[in-house]
Amino acid sequence: MNLSNILNTLDTSSERHLDELCQWLKIPSVSSDSMHRSDVADAAKWVAEKLKKAGMATEILPTDGHPLVIAETPAVPGAPVALVYGHYDVQPAEPLADWISGAFEPTIRDGNLYARGATDDKGQVLTHIQSVCDWLATGEPLPLQIKFLIEGEEEVGSENLERLLPGLSDRLACDCVVISDSSQYAKDKPAITYGLRGIATYELEIRGPSQDLHSGSFGGAVMNPAIALCHLLSSIVDSKGRIQIEGYYDDVQELSAAERTAWSNLAHSDEAFAKEIGVDALFGEEGFTTNERRWGRPTFDINGLTSGHQGEGVKTIIPAFASAKISFRLVPNQDPKKLTKALQAHIDKHLPTGVKVTLSPDHGAAGMAADPQSRYAEAASRAIESAFGTPPVLIREGGSIPIVSRFQDVLQCDCLLLGWGLSDDKPHSPNEKFCVQDYHRGIKASAMLWAELGSLRKGV
Repeated sequence: MNLSNILNTLDTSSERHLDELCQWLKIPSVSSDSMHRSDVADAAKWVAEKLKKAGMATEILPTDGHPLVIAETPAVPGAPVALVYGHYDVQPAEPLADWISGAFEPTIRDGNLYARGATDDKGQVLTHIQSVCDWLATGEPLPLQIKFLIEGEEEVGSENLERLLPGLSDRLACDCVVISDSSQYAKDKPAITYGLRGIATYELEIRGPSQDLHSGSFGGAVMNPAIALCHLLSSIVDSKGRIQIEGYYDDVQELSAAERTAWSNLAHSDEAFAKEIGVDALFGEEGFTTNERRWGRPTFDINGLTSGHQGEGVKTIIPAFASAKISFRLVPNQDPKKLTKALQAHIDKHLPTGVKVTLSPDHGAAGMAADPQSRYAEAASRAIESAFGTPPVLIREGGSIPIVSRFQDVLQCDCLLLGWGLSDDKPHSPNEKFCVQDYHRGIKASAMLWAELGSLRKGV
């Protein structure tokens, strides 16, 4: 294996790598919006064509929603098999007025590439695609088999992939899954993420009178659904950040002393963190540091509230209904289905009189934890240090990638979460970005990863 030849090819192809990412980013593949259904299909076709042109066996697999793109390189007897997972769908771009440049008009400013999907996840997954395609282009054989699974529904819960995964288990069989859909710990401080929080989302609707009522004529005589909703939501979490649902903490996987020590040694400033996100002070569950709260503790959040008059001026009414979109971030061992039952019981117990409630579950996924000391993690650490010039730190991530725990269960594989992004990349917000330097370093780290993994013997 002539690795220097491969790395030289990556260096001389950097302009093309950036141009191709911009091509992909121009496609508004918003999976949650039916108006963009053809755009999502175009994004799948774009990446499938790139994989196919590199000589990989490639298929666009239809689902009941958006298609999966599956590809693979030739088998290498005796070597491990790596599966690269990523997604080509993106979040909605609204509010459009807050973008400095168009959400689907990739623009470079101050060393960053701005566009929806730049870091979540087109830019990050493309680092692995570029490294494999360029490796194959040199004529050098890969030292292991690499498979790709790139989906178009990660941003809406991966339900079709989750349903189809058991039937694809033989086709996707692997020793480790490689995922780049997370962040470095800080600028120039790469990380291997060995844990993710799970998620459970719901819509809660409170209904009172059959129609909006005059607040003067009826105020004080009936329960206001908006007030009832506020009482109900405030009953779920106390002033110290502790969730009050009975049994909520029973299955929580507690942080080990070693983890807490390791995380305390990471450079961190609460003051700088607060300033970065634009708040005067931080808040969270008592007894835990900021990183512990973000990575290893369960949470409750209100994501949206709707009730009554939303237009200009005052309209003095008692609204007929009120609703909230809520979510819980879960840690390993917590079960979203068990939470749903406990949440319904809590609501039934705390619902004010005079109103009716409907709890509608949306989607849920368990949290996951991988072995940060596995031979695959150690190989990834060597590869990242070669590309970034510094060894990665070991962290968890507070966000959720719903399909990851299913990979562990169905494919019985290790998981490597290698993030090239940064914490201020704004992946679900206006002005999402990806550092151009880190895009190129991610491609190099990916190539080094194949060399490191390929040096391992399967099952040894």
